[in-house]
Amino acid sequence: MHPMSQVLSKESEKYLYQQVIDMIKQMQDSGTLRVGDKLPSLRKLSQQLGVSIPTVKLAYMELERQELIVARPKSGYFMKGQPLLLATPNRCRLRKGPTLVDRQHFIEHIFNAINDPKMVPLGVSSPTAAYPAEKSLARIMRQVLSKAGAKAVSYAPMDGYPPLKRQLAMRYFDYGLQVDPDEIIITNGAQEAIAIALKCIASPGDVIAIESPCYFGIIELIESLGMMAVEIPLCPDDGIWLQDLEKSIKQHNIKACIFSTTISNPLGSFMTESKKKQVVELLESHDIPMIEDDVYGDIYFTEKRGMPAQKYSKKGLVLTCSSFSKTAAPGYRIGWLITSKFANQAKIIKRALSCSSSLINQWTLAEFITGHQYDRYLIKLREILKCNKDRMLCKIQSIFPADTQVTNPQGGSVLWLKLPNNKDAKELFYQAIEENISIIPGDVFSPSNRYKSFIRISYGVPWNDNIIDALEKLNEMCS
Repeated sequence: MHPMSQVLSKESEKYLYQQVIDMIKQMQDSGTLRVGDKLPSLRKLSQQLGVSIPTVKLAYMELERQELIVARPKSGYFMKGQPLLLATPNRCRLRKGPTLVDRQHFIEHIFNAINDPKMVPLGVSSPTAAYPAEKSLARIMRQVLSKAGAKAVSYAPMDGYPPLKRQLAMRYFDYGLQVDPDEIIITNGAQEAIAIALKCIASPGDVIAIESPCYFGIIELIESLGMMAVEIPLCPDDGIWLQDLEKSIKQHNIKACIFSTTISNPLGSFMTESKKKQVVELLESHDIPMIEDDVYGDIYFTEKRGMPAQKYSKKGLVLTCSSFSKTAAPGYRIGWLITSKFANQAKIIKRALSCSSSLINQWTLAEFITGHQYDRYLIKLREILKCNKDRMLCKIQSIFPADTQVTNPQGGSVLWLKLPNNKDAKELFYQAIEENISIIPGDVFSPSNRYKSFIRISYGVPWNDNIIDALEKLNEMCS
């Protein structure tokens, strides 16, 4: 007898393919099959159930039509996440004026919590934790050390290791953007790249337009440089509203903008190419530089990657910042800044800030990119993150109250969640710490203390029962 043949009955009034469908649904309901799990191949399941391959194929086709499973080319069939029934958060209103920034004290408290190793790390946005690349990188680094010896641990050129810069230029060429390697400055992560860019185009007291909500590291950076921030509300689907940006430009002396033009953090919104082009045209018509934070650009769940906004710049006023911190090696601290108009000034600031970035780390990453190892890794990373997102949304939808609101990001590794009953996010933060769970309260994503009932949680983690337990505990705290 076949191992699972007793599950089906040929004497039943139901067709055999329908019995296969019912079996898959029952396994889903019981938790035996979860979102992202791979189903047996057609041949394997036909052998297990003692039915023909066309019968199993018909069942899988119907399950796919019902959007319960999804077929991936050359990979097989996988359980699919359920449609999101919870509402997504609304766009906030445009504020009247710029804000003096004062967030450093609480951000320091948050960092102390999220770096505690005993915490369930829902507060950490580190996508590579879901699928680490350390084995490949360690192997390559050993090869580099063996080949280069002491040279690999000496100082790198101030503006970066030339082979890595050439590799990056080639990647941008694939996006349809011609970048001269001399216009690329290698930095210690994207944060240093953004800091250098800000120092090139703004001074203390200047007004900087930022997204709202905005990654708190950018808010803290603006505060440390003595600048002011004006918030441009984000739509969870496609980024900033042009009307709000245009209105703010008319009302305030905006010196520069910092926007995530592809995948934003924490909303995970994906700006369309037409809107991206309009934003660049609007800013350059007023001679306002834009710093684009593109660190999540390669972690997209859409059909294809969003293009860097620099592609649409005609005046050279777009400065592109990115890094490998979210896509390969957070601890390597290798990022970059691309600018033609401000390149000489940026190199002077880079030299004054940190002289150069780690040569062996740059060398290792250059070798990682060569031969498409990096691209193959990114494909798998995106697949795992998308699966984690679907699992987390499915769990939140099944246990949290109906008035909970949550984003359905188009990339990245975090969800933006509005708590039920307008629960105070800071209160939940402290409660969660007591349960060894780290989250990020929403008001640190705004210089004006907005989003008091919002939290950011990460699905860029190894998916296990600890994550499920942590979500259940957060729901209990909210109740």
